[in-house]
Parts: sequence; C-alpha cells; structure tokens
Amino acid sequence: MAAWIYVRKVHLLANDPKSVAYQVMWNRLISVVEEQAQALVRTAFSTSVREAGDLSAGVYDVEGQMLAQAVTGTPGHVNAMADAVAHFIRRIGRDNISQGDVYITNDPWEGTGHLHDITMVSPSFHKGNLVGFFACTAHIVDIGGRGFGADAASVYEEGLYIPVMKFADAGVVDETLIRIVRGNVREPDQLIGDMYALATCNEIGHRRLIDMMTEFELSDLSDIAHFILENSRRATLDRIAALPRKSATAEMTIDGFDTPITLRVNVTIHEDRIVSNFEGTSGVDKKGINCPLVYAKAYACYALKVAIAPEIPNNAASLAPFEIKAPVDTIVNAVHPAPVALRHIVGHFVPDTVFAAFDQIVPGVVPAEGAGCLCNFQVSLRPRTDAPAPNDARRAEVLTFNSGGSGARPAYDGLNATAFPSGVMTMPVEATEHAGPVIIWRKELRPDSGGAGKHRGGLGQFMEVGAREGHEFDIQAMFDRVDHPARGRRGGNFGAATTIRRDDGVAMKGKGKQFVPHSRSVLMAFPGGAGYGPVEERAKSAIKRDLARGYISREVAASEYGLAEDEISAVLEAVLKGEDL
Repeated sequence: MAAWIYVRKVHLLANDPKSVAYQVMWNRLISVVEEQAQALVRTAFSTSVREAGDLSAGVYDVEGQMLAQAVTGTPGHVNAMADAVAHFIRRIGRDNISQGDVYITNDPWEGTGHLHDITMVSPSFHKGNLVGFFACTAHIVDIGGRGFGADAASVYEEGLYIPVMKFADAGVVDETLIRIVRGNVREPDQLIGDMYALATCNEIGHRRLIDMMTEFELSDLSDIAHFILENSRRATLDRIAALPRKSATAEMTIDGFDTPITLRVNVTIHEDRIVSNFEGTSGVDKKGINCPLVYAKAYACYALKVAIAPEIPNNAASLAPFEIKAPVDTIVNAVHPAPVALRHIVGHFVPDTVFAAFDQIVPGVVPAEGAGCLCNFQVSLRPRTDAPAPNDARRAEVLTFNSGGSGARPAYDGLNATAFPSGVMTMPVEATEHAGPVIIWRKELRPDSGGAGKHRGGLGQFMEVGAREGHEFDIQAMFDRVDHPARGRRGGNFGAATTIRRDDGVAMKGKGKQFVPHSRSVLMAFPGGAGYGPVEERAKSAIKRDLARGYISREVAASEYGLAEDEISAVLEAVLKGEDL
C-alpha cells in the first residue's frame, strides 16, 4: 500500500477521477498477484515453497512487460522472471497461443537461473481476446541428475532440462511430458504436484483479473499498463536524477568451491540510469556455483532499487533504468553449458558488492555486509548400508532453508537469522522433520556471531542435523563465508564465519556432497552479519540489552564492548531475578 500511495502523491493530480480509478486498479492488480502467490503457497508440495516462500508471481501485459508482482517471493525469482515472459512469447509464437494454454520451462538462461526453478506462464483471455499473461516460479526439491548441489561439471549433469513448451494445450495436459518428468526425478509425486500447483495459481490470478476487468468495464489492459509503467518510470528517474553524478568501484571476495572468487563492480550514476559493470569479476568456475546474467541482474537491480527507491512498486518500468553489464564467461554471466545449480550463492553476494560501491557515492544509506547467501543444505537419506536396516527405513530428499544474520544498518542493528537479500523464510524444524526421516537436534541463535559496532550485526544460527535410527545420508552443503566472513561498514567489525563438522570431530567442507554414516550428525554454525559504525559509539543500554538477551557473552561484552565487570554482573543478576534493566 505504501508504494501505491508514494506514486500517487508524487505524480498524480488528486482531482483527476481517471487517475484515481487507475490507482485503484493498480492496487487491485497487486492484490491479484498476491492472491496468486498465496494460492501457490497453499497448494505446493515442496517445503521450499510451502514453508520458505521460495517463489514468485506476477502479471504481464500482452507484450510481456511485468505490471505487478506479488509481495510474497524472492527478488531473484521476481526480477529474473520479469525477463522470462518475453522468452515464452518468442518461443511459443503469438499465433500458437490459445485460451487454456499453460507454458513451462526450467531453462536457466530463459527462466530464473537454474534447473531447480520451474517457471509457468499462462495467457489470459477476456471475451476471446488475449489481454495479458500470468507467470509464477517455484523452487522444486529435486529435478534429477546429481541432485541439488555444486558437484556437477556442466548443466547436463544437473538434472532434467525442460525447454519452453506447452504444459497444457488449450486445457489438455501433455501426458508425455508428465511421464518423462516422472521417469527422471527422485520425488515424482512431489514435483508433479508442484507443477499442477503452479498452473493452478496462474488460473487463480486469471480469474481475479477477469473479475476486475468486468467490474471496471475494461476490454484490455493497455491503458492501465501505460499508467503503471509511465508513473513508475518517472518516479524512478526522479530518484536517480537526485543522486550525484559519480562513479565508484568495489569488490569482495567469497569462498568459491575450491578457490576464492572475486566479485568486482563499477557503479556509475547517470542522469537517467545507473550502470553497474562487473568487469574484473572472476571467471566461470568448474563447479556448479556459476550465475547466469539474468539472476545476477535481478539482484544487482534489487540492491539499487532498495537503496534509492524502495517505495516504488516492482515492474518493468521501475527496473528498466538499472543497466547491468558483465563480460561473458565471468561467474556472474555464465553461459550454457556452465553448471549453475547453486547460482544463488554468487547471486546473493551481488547486492553487498553493489552496496560497497554505492556507499562511496551516497554514504549512510546501505547496510554492512551480511551472511549473503542462504545457509541451505539438502539431505539424501537412505537405509543404512553398514548393517541391516529396519523395515520402515526409506529413501527421502529433504531440503531445508536456513539463514545467517543480516548486516547492521546505518541506524539499526542487523536482523537475526534473516535471509537478506533473498527474503525467503527459515523453515520450521517440524516441517523439515515431516518431509523425511531427518532429525534436527539443535536449532538456535548463535551468540557473539553479530559483528560489533555502533549498530550490531544480526546473529547467525547453530544447527545440528542427523537421521532417524536405521538411516545414513549424504548432505549437500551449500555454504559460504567459511573463509571470508561479512565485513563491517564505516568502522564496524566483521561478523562470525561459517563452521561445519561432524559430531565426531571430522571436518567438513562448506560446499559439496558429503557422506554421513549411521548414528552420526552434522554440526553447523551459520555466519553473522557485520557491524556498522565504530563499536565505541554503541549505546551502553544496547550493550546491556544484548547481554541480557544472550546475544553476546560476558567475555565479548568485556573484550569488544568495554563493559565493566561490575556492570556485567549486575545485568546477569537482574536477568536471573527476572528484573528489568
């Protein structure tokens, strides 16, 4: 609602009845796509969609330009999907678009970045005429191949590829496609259920759109599309025009798979656009952590948009002034057949890299570095092979989404265990354990992991994962910041690094498939966000509050924050007595 009000205030005449009507319709479209997204959440089979919200939903005009997106969803999916519908139109052909059609792909370069994302597009007809499209994307747990992980050497190993094609032709589902999918994945019922959920949520969006068009007596969306795109474009350009005409370069280093990776960007502010050029970034990796440009572009645009125009709704016009460049065969512009399964690891660090450059141009706006990529892992469970397994032992694929801490902000502490920039939710233990014979022995905040500063970084988490009696498993680790923790901004301290090991002390790698024998578990400590501003400027009341909540230990309260021993003792004694500080 705030975004709608912002555009109205800045660009519209309050006494213009037509403009007011268009504003109502615009707001209605946002509600339509949010209902579309919620329908997907309620009907999806995969926990990544139901519990984490790893999805997107949007409505498009007849040219394939995004008019509105759901609030529920991730920037990577939404902003990448903004480019995808045009590919569908081109591949299917306008003469081949019929009422009742549903189109599908998981093409990493014409979809949203890797084979584990299914994108579906449905044309919307009103009184026999094509008026627009609905699109949605969801991350599915398994697409065959090596499974979700970084171990592949090419995209051919990463799973089943579905080109842009018809899932349903004039309402008739392609049963041959269904049989091919079922024969190539480990969780066929789950995946086919997700595919039908995607198609259904588009249908929900279509129905609500037709209700709106009937109510407002619209024969097409051309006028409202022009209104949305023109006002969004002008609002974004106004924000860009207010910035200084400067250029800055920044870089950051992340773990990579076997060797570190450098992300480098030059951000230049022009009068009518912002150009982010990733020349100087590391080349394509041999393993599946490469990022197609469409996904890197999605997160680079997101970083700039939240920095200068967070209130303006996301659509084709509000994203257009952000120009993203990257040389081919850099790790942010990997082309076919590069392995890209874990493209999110690199993509999620793009905003922090862009922020580092933007902070040199407009100080005091962007946060310190955070955990960056999601702290995901997938567990492939099976009956134990070192001894007879019980009769109820079974195979299962369990994917769980988890988060480290976000970086401290210019005026606030970072958020604990929060997925920034992706925005997905951390999965509940109960939902994870319901998906298969996995046990989460421990899941709690990680004290002392947030970087110290005037504003403290958000805390990471501790997790311990094992399997039920009679099972062994492979764990696909998808972590970063093992060797390169989050860096502070404006004098803030680093956040804590990632650690991973078995409960018997065996060290484990931050990425890749690793075997865990029967009765063993994996202990993980996820990274904290970095601090913002000098630690000596942190309010003593905030330090005492952190100590009382267990966010920092008494040792850190003394060594990093300079709290006197008598003050520490007084705080801890008050906590024991249940007294307020």
